[in-house]
Amino acid sequence: MNSVDAPPAYRTGSVDMTHGGGGRAMTTLIADLFHRHLTNPILDQGHDAAVFDVPPGRLVMSTDAHVISPLFFPGGDIGSLSVHGTLNDIAMAGARPLSLTASFILEEGFPLADLERIVISMARAAREAGVPVVSGDTKVVEKGKGDGVFITTAGIGVLSEGVSISPKAARPGQAVLVSGSIGDHGVAILSKRENLEFETEIRSDSAALHGLVAEMTAAVPGIAVLRDPTRGGLATALNEIAHASGTGVVLQEEQIPVCPDVEGACELLGLDPLYVANEGKLICICEAADADRLLAVMRAHPLGGRAARIGAVVEDADHMVIMQTAFGGSRVVDWLSGEQLPRIC
Repeated sequence: MNSVDAPPAYRTGSVDMTHGGGGRAMTTLIADLFHRHLTNPILDQGHDAAVFDVPPGRLVMSTDAHVISPLFFPGGDIGSLSVHGTLNDIAMAGARPLSLTASFILEEGFPLADLERIVISMARAAREAGVPVVSGDTKVVEKGKGDGVFITTAGIGVLSEGVSISPKAARPGQAVLVSGSIGDHGVAILSKRENLEFETEIRSDSAALHGLVAEMTAAVPGIAVLRDPTRGGLATALNEIAHASGTGVVLQEEQIPVCPDVEGACELLGLDPLYVANEGKLICICEAADADRLLAVMRAHPLGGRAARIGAVVEDADHMVIMQTAFGGSRVVDWLSGEQLPRIC
């Protein structure tokens, strides 16, 4: 369903304060826009809170706020990103996501056609992921006190017995894998934000990773660590893991996959792709003996075609991440200083 199917007011109108006032205008907006696209049996119950059965296992919960600029970018938008971001946080615990909630903060004057476009994208992402949006909330702030739309999503999932994944579980001798090329999302956002022109369009890698994770944990239930390298990129995620586990990490520069267009854009802009955000990639740390089996599973999945073994966990009392460079030297891959790219997710 697309925007042309909407009532005329939603093709030409804009958000006003009555849409958050609790009266007829708000009820109509929820029914004609949010509910129409996000409908599912649990949401259709009509409660302010969702009521649903939970399968056996340990529960996993996560919440994530999305304040990205611009709202629409090559490969996605704030709607699909808000679904993927929370699903991936649940998946990184090794869990199967069950349901989502969504909260919208709308700025007065925001075009209703753009809002519907975002909701349609969110509904499509949730439908493709097989995880429904079962409850939500909408608030409106005065013009100038927001930035179009902010979205907060929360999710719940279930973790099967025998799966125990934690950033504290990394141990010396384990292998470090990544599911594909890094930096795509951050460069896609920056290119759109700055109106940069490249020979080919760089698209965000935004995607829901729980299907890939399910296949990985089925093949190797003993995976130690999973992490999606979002803000701060691969470098920051690995530093977080090293400090949480009391270990170090040694990376092999030549093994880290980076798309040529992303690498060229980073060189042009003075960015290091190691620190650029990703929204559809994961880091996996596993026993070295399991690495080849996991790589085969990852490469057979549509979201892991460029999976690679990029390094190893080592003993290091200083918890450093070290890069072995292509020229035979080494350098410290330190924490990100400041924020390289604000409003990236």
